[in-house]
Amino acid sequence: MKKILSVALSTAMAFSMFASVAFGDTAVTPQQQFDALKAKGIFNGYPDGSAGLDKEMTRAEFAKVITKLLGLKEITGQLSYTDKNYTAKNWAVPYIEAVTAAGIMEGKNVEKKIFDFNGKVTVAEMATILTRALDLEIPAETDNSAPAWAKGYVQAAINAGLVDAKANFSANASRELLVGAAYSIDQAQSLKVTSYEVSEAGKVVTFKISDGESVKVTLDKALEANKETEVKFTYKDKEFTEKVTYKTTVAQAVATVSATNVKEITVKFDGTVDAATAADVDNYAITGKSFESASLSEDKTTVTLLLDENSSLTNQKSTELSISNVKNADSTKTFAQKVTFTPADVAVPTVETVTALGTKAIKVKFSEPVRKAEALLSSNYKIDGKVIAASVVYSYPDTVILTTNVTEGAHKLTVSNVTDFSGLTLVPVEYDFTAAVDTTAPEVVSVTSSDLTKVTVEFNEPVKRVDSVYANVSSNTPSSIKVSDTKVTLTFPNGTPLNYAENTIYLKGVRDYSDNSADREAKVTPTLDTTRPTIVNTEVKTDTSGNYIARLKFSETLKSSTLEDRANYVLKDANGKVADLDGTNASGNPIVKPYLDPNATNTVVVNLGKDLTGSYTLTVSNIQDMAYVPNTMLPYTFNLDAGQAAAGKINRSWIETVNATTKYVYIEFNKTVATSGAGNALEAAKYSFSTTQGGTYNALTTDNNDIQLVSSDTVRITTTSGVVNDDYVRASYVANADGVYFTQDNSYNLGQQIKSNAQVITLKTDGATVTSDTELKLEFNGKLSYVDINDFVVNNNGTNVRPTSYTTSSDGTVLTLKFDSLPVDTDGVTLSVTNGNTQDSYGNKVVIPSVDLVDKVAPKAKSVKIAGTATPGQYTATITLSEKVEEVDNTVFPGVQNLFTAKVNNTDATVNSVVLDATNKNVITVTFTTAGSVNIADTDKVKVDYSAAYTKAFTDGGDNNLAAFTFEDLYNYLK
Repeated sequence: MKKILSVALSTAMAFSMFASVAFGDTAVTPQQQFDALKAKGIFNGYPDGSAGLDKEMTRAEFAKVITKLLGLKEITGQLSYTDKNYTAKNWAVPYIEAVTAAGIMEGKNVEKKIFDFNGKVTVAEMATILTRALDLEIPAETDNSAPAWAKGYVQAAINAGLVDAKANFSANASRELLVGAAYSIDQAQSLKVTSYEVSEAGKVVTFKISDGESVKVTLDKALEANKETEVKFTYKDKEFTEKVTYKTTVAQAVATVSATNVKEITVKFDGTVDAATAADVDNYAITGKSFESASLSEDKTTVTLLLDENSSLTNQKSTELSISNVKNADSTKTFAQKVTFTPADVAVPTVETVTALGTKAIKVKFSEPVRKAEALLSSNYKIDGKVIAASVVYSYPDTVILTTNVTEGAHKLTVSNVTDFSGLTLVPVEYDFTAAVDTTAPEVVSVTSSDLTKVTVEFNEPVKRVDSVYANVSSNTPSSIKVSDTKVTLTFPNGTPLNYAENTIYLKGVRDYSDNSADREAKVTPTLDTTRPTIVNTEVKTDTSGNYIARLKFSETLKSSTLEDRANYVLKDANGKVADLDGTNASGNPIVKPYLDPNATNTVVVNLGKDLTGSYTLTVSNIQDMAYVPNTMLPYTFNLDAGQAAAGKINRSWIETVNATTKYVYIEFNKTVATSGAGNALEAAKYSFSTTQGGTYNALTTDNNDIQLVSSDTVRITTTSGVVNDDYVRASYVANADGVYFTQDNSYNLGQQIKSNAQVITLKTDGATVTSDTELKLEFNGKLSYVDINDFVVNNNGTNVRPTSYTTSSDGTVLTLKFDSLPVDTDGVTLSVTNGNTQDSYGNKVVIPSVDLVDKVAPKAKSVKIAGTATPGQYTATITLSEKVEEVDNTVFPGVQNLFTAKVNNTDATVNSVVLDATNKNVITVTFTTAGSVNIADTDKVKVDYSAAYTKAFTDGGDNNLAAFTFEDLYNYLK
């Protein structure tokens, strides 16, 4: 009870007798306060109905008020005091016993157990009761005029701001003052939540409190939509636990994906979605399939995907649908997920509607997509029981129009032998329809445009044909006119698009199936496509050749020239340096031209080559969509980890002798392995060995099934088998930590030759590469745990060069040695690793007698000199390179001079010849002629430029392409 009163009083922090009180909205005067408390049974008033606010209150009356106010339990059958008439019949006894048990009030004379229930309540007594109830700290020093017994309690109340230090503490407290105090306590105790509002997609809840204030609570985790959840918060020292529900009709999840036929997929969301993105067919994908359309239901919760005429699902076969870039109705959530569903086409098609188009044609709409072949056979249709000679027009996916004469009035149509795309055949049934003469030509219902090149005009009835169309002027005709049922779709060439402002579409000879014809006009203001393409999904994996392949799914159709431009893709390593690898050039651009995956929607495939190790970033930029005014994507950078992208395999395996009969066989995988489930790597039965690759494999017998996980990707098998160095080990049906099985050559069996522990830690093929004139990068097949740079020596044609420092990659597999100087021409240059102090994380020592270095440093232009020749206006640029190069055979790449340009005073000069010095091979001479054969003056500005253009016109001994360069300066500095 003390705690309750403490919370209440500390919340109020003031009483009418001590300070100004901010009263509630419904009780602002002492009388109104009294009336509010009387209604709750806390105060009674006098028999004449008056509040008696100017009168005084007895201690018994105050005990009752405190009991009612705090909701204390009245206590009967107990008499703690000896006052005269303090008996079970005394109305005040239950209340006095209640406040006594709660420790809020005590007797006037504790020793004689006298409560003095008819005595008055003084200001000092009231301050004391409040101090006890609030459990305030009693100060050591006091400065007040209260009686000695109350000084400490009163001082505590003064310090807490609950009592005026100048008050007359010996005076009796009036009922008005007691009413004010009680009302403040009651108000504080009665704080409650009157309403709440959820905002920011369930992340924020704002509670309205009964005192008129609001409390805003920001949640660590957004509320789950339409699910009751408890939210806790504290307000004015009171803890609240409230049940709230984030009620929304906006979609938060994909509810279901289903298909009742093999041509249409129903995607149902649990709320409303954005019409533009939900109805964008490019935001849905099934491998190997293409979509005709995506239609959103009127309530904006369900999308129906129609596959194109050449694509069908397989009935009863599990299928995966990718959904990306679909936003919900308030754009607070974007759906990007894959959903697996199983088409279940078990219902035969039926006729949904039969409509007479005047007296010369009949429109038949089926309940689902039907095959064109059967739908086009006129023999499958009978009118009034008779076979008709009709011309049949099929509109994909579910509509046919029968052109045949019928009389006015009621008729019956019988349809048979029409099948759906699962092969289910319609059951012959008669369908009623009524024909009436039609004398009115089609009327335009609506017209819409897509960008500046496509217009769809919808009519009030099916259109048979349109003779001609033009926009604004007769010369601006569409490249195609497609008539489908009530819609006419017009496509205009990019060369003659619509105007940005309002356009008038003239349709000549719009004819219906009753041969009514008229010219129609439709006005339309195009809606420009201003949405930039975005990357909605990225995936990096290795292909069967070991190349790292990045697959980038875009939000819309792309302009092929931009997606194929290799300069729009830049690969950088973990240090932010451009990655010049076997699959990328010196600018980090892929050497293989990116292309659009023919089996996936808007997905670009980028081949990054084979020699990726560690972490990289790939930045994609400047790619445009197919809008008439192309939209360019914002630069997009994503991280890729070569280790995660690589196909699962055994990195290496080695053997260690324990004793005469027992050996350890270590098997290191390239990914973290599973230690439970079906792919558990700690099951001895999954390992075997053979003396030859592809030979007969025998069980790798373990010693008491002793197989240990020595690191997240490596197992150690204690074996008594006769396995020896150079045998082959095999691991079968082992999975990675995500439960995905390792495979090799489409088999679940992984093979690797076993090496001794003295041979196991080696460099990868071409793993020693000179990356600059001061750096040598070494790529190992294992993780280094200790490096001693004294173990490493570079032999430059008889001269030893030693590193000065080193760095290692985050995964420990790449060691970069720093030198004061290294030869960039690596012919005759080798590396040796001796001493054996450098070792991997298992203690295997690195010992390499000798390995050739690979040159990965592109030759560069160091300087250029310009000189005149005997021919007026003809000059030579002598370009000195950083190393020797070879020129490609001109029969392979004719016209090397086309890669060079020269300018004089910003005017193009003609490049006549490009010659590599046959002796030095590090000097290229470019001859060029100025326009008008004007001699060059010292003050002329001369520019010589070389563009590599992805060719290898000049390469060094490491097959590195001469880097692009530009020299531009005044002639007197270049000569």
